[in-house]
Amino acid sequence: MKVASLFSGGGIGESRLSEIGCESVLSNEIIESRCNLYSQINSEAEMIFGDITENRIQKDFIKIARDQNVDVIMATPPCQGMSVAGNMDKNDPRNHLIKYAIDIILDLLPKYVLLENVPRQLQTYISYNQKNILIPDYIKTRLSKKYNFSQNNIVKAMDYGVPQMRKRNILLCSRKDQDVVWELPEPEDHIVNLKEAIGHYPSIDPRVKEGMQETLKLFPDFEQKRLIGEKFSRWHTPPTHSLKHIISMQKTPSGKTAFDNEIFFPKRNDGKRVSGHYNHYRRLEWNKPSRSLTQNNGVISSLACVHPGRIIQDGNEESRIYSDPRCFTIKEIFTIMSTNFDQRISVNTPHTLIRKVIGEGVPPLLINKIFQNIV
Repeated sequence: MKVASLFSGGGIGESRLSEIGCESVLSNEIIESRCNLYSQINSEAEMIFGDITENRIQKDFIKIARDQNVDVIMATPPCQGMSVAGNMDKNDPRNHLIKYAIDIILDLLPKYVLLENVPRQLQTYISYNQKNILIPDYIKTRLSKKYNFSQNNIVKAMDYGVPQMRKRNILLCSRKDQDVVWELPEPEDHIVNLKEAIGHYPSIDPRVKEGMQETLKLFPDFEQKRLIGEKFSRWHTPPTHSLKHIISMQKTPSGKTAFDNEIFFPKRNDGKRVSGHYNHYRRLEWNKPSRSLTQNNGVISSLACVHPGRIIQDGNEESRIYSDPRCFTIKEIFTIMSTNFDQRISVNTPHTLIRKVIGEGVPPLLINKIFQNIV
């Protein structure tokens, strides 16, 4: 089966489709750095760099897709205007990009369509025929003559072998002349937790933003652990964090947030308590999957992205110390996202780019298991 994707990002979702006999042949993305990363991860696909709202880009995509006899179109429009981790702006123009995807789908009429976004898309309105209409109703209004729709469209990645909760809204469409109505697979019994996924990875100390002198003062074994980590994987390298954030997380137990600390809580430069969401400055738990990774998964103060850690020294808040007071390494987020392209991408790829495309992507193992229902 030949697959084309719109709003492709870094190509995370389709990166393992070749394992089940599918071929990514075409993609479109508006940001050049993401195009370059996509081409490293999915080297067999032709990339169209440009804005899909432009008529020229649409025509190029349709022509190549038709020449390639594309069977499936995946469309994952930007979610920042709808996501709870974004700005949740109902007037964000990116909310309307789904219209261009539907136009292309109706022109090409592929056998199957996969539309993916955050669950809040189900409650988001866009303008159509001078009226406000929910995005799911808009999609079904325009596609219902040609396509059948899956009955369920809310899925959690952790139900399909991915060590990350990641709740997504995935609508599957099958052209009415096909023999199968494309449905989501049944959830699996076993849930992979973080201990199973990354518990055997070497412990890594973070690099202190204030300099190597401060790093070695806090972590005398920093260099030794760094070398062990790099030997394990070129992507298992120390993230850099500010000293005050590191100290707060050293005092924070697994599964807890630094806001729970009475002494070492998150502070501003003037020493006053920082306000924030209860999942900010939070260590994850070993016996559960990761919470959903966001685009800011390299920032301790972001949503639930700090390594679970282990007790180094027990005691009260002042004396206790937990290991790994840091965000996940790139290698760890690769595993949590169920990717396998470690060796395909250049080691010089900016970590901020990798973290962003991981945070906005869909786990490839989940996509594989969804595709297995039609392969």
